[in-house]
Amino acid sequence: MPPIIEIQNLGKQYKLAVAEPYMALRDVISSSVKNMLRSDKKKSEKFWALQDINLDIQPGDRTGIIGRNGAGKSTLLKIISRITPPTTGKAIIRGRVGSLLEVGTGFHPELTGRENIYLNGSILGLKKKEITRQFDAIVDFSGVERFIDTPLKHYSSGMQLRLAFSVAAHLDPEILLIDEVLAVGDLEFQKKCLGKMEEVSKKDGRTILFVSHNMDSIRKFCPTTILMDGGKIISIGNTEKIINEYVAKHLETKAEMVWENGASSYNKEVTLNRAYLHNENGTVISRFDTTEKVGITLEYEVLKDDAMFTHGINLYNQENTNIFNSHDVTSAIRLEKRKKGNYKATAWIPGNLLPEGIFTLSVALFLPNPLDILVHEHDALSFETYTDFSKLSARGNYADDFPGVVRPLIPWEAIKTN
Repeated sequence: MPPIIEIQNLGKQYKLAVAEPYMALRDVISSSVKNMLRSDKKKSEKFWALQDINLDIQPGDRTGIIGRNGAGKSTLLKIISRITPPTTGKAIIRGRVGSLLEVGTGFHPELTGRENIYLNGSILGLKKKEITRQFDAIVDFSGVERFIDTPLKHYSSGMQLRLAFSVAAHLDPEILLIDEVLAVGDLEFQKKCLGKMEEVSKKDGRTILFVSHNMDSIRKFCPTTILMDGGKIISIGNTEKIINEYVAKHLETKAEMVWENGASSYNKEVTLNRAYLHNENGTVISRFDTTEKVGITLEYEVLKDDAMFTHGINLYNQENTNIFNSHDVTSAIRLEKRKKGNYKATAWIPGNLLPEGIFTLSVALFLPNPLDILVHEHDALSFETYTDFSKLSARGNYADDFPGVVRPLIPWEAIKTN
């Protein structure tokens, strides 16, 4: 069976407009006279949004596309949906395409919601009776029944999104293209959209290309993901591996933060001078295998006698999910009245707790009850974790996708019972 989407040597070039400097009337007249006497042309700047794209998508595939802003993701979908033509190469599409690329794309603001449903259906090549058969389901899913006979220009962006997605999902395209626009909707509707995409993919065998910056959505919905950068495809493969590659390339780690003048508390009692990550040997590093303990040390100076506070950290993963917060409830000094001088506090994240990925730490000095935050430095440190297959870890010898926000090494017992 041939690919449903076959892309060969695809490229897209745009001309960039160059701002002209201010010119007085005499300059314009002078320039016009000079141009009459010479015929050389100004060179316009050009920019390749896509270059050398070769890609085969099979029927029924659910493929994610990730990358930084400007990587070429949206341009690729616009070429596949025939909104814009390629400059070089070709995109062979073997099926009807439904797309949701930008809020309002394919809709006419002066037409009502009802009229836009029929307009979109006719663009897809459907007959009126085919659209009518799906009409009630489209309106019910979108939740805009009260406004279905109101011109679209009076809809909010969220209402337009709901109607546009419902049209794209219900009018039976063989290929569904979804861009980042789902971010416009509320959380409940996003879940509803992802559920519908899952349904039409598995039940009807439709092919879906899904562009998103939400790694969690990509991970849940797409077995395969494409990583793009600079208008080129960098990698294609298992979604978890591609996400980790993307994060490792584009999110920097930071093993140490030094505040030259100190991060001072509002009451001038304490100043945070340094925070750093290290291993059990005390070496400052930002890359740990998943079995290693991660040390976090805070160095600070107490500026007034009898200062009282404790220490804390907040840990976030690469999707900005708060994995855990840890407050110092064990050190002997945590709530003592401190004398002036230099101090340090160390916390240890145990080994065999975190999966592979990039993690970010915020650090704090504070009083817990009543809450009084003295110093809170967000995103102060970041580190990467990876699997060393020569060590015993929660992964064991399992080399495939291993999801989860934590990955503890849990004891198991197995015995023969007879």
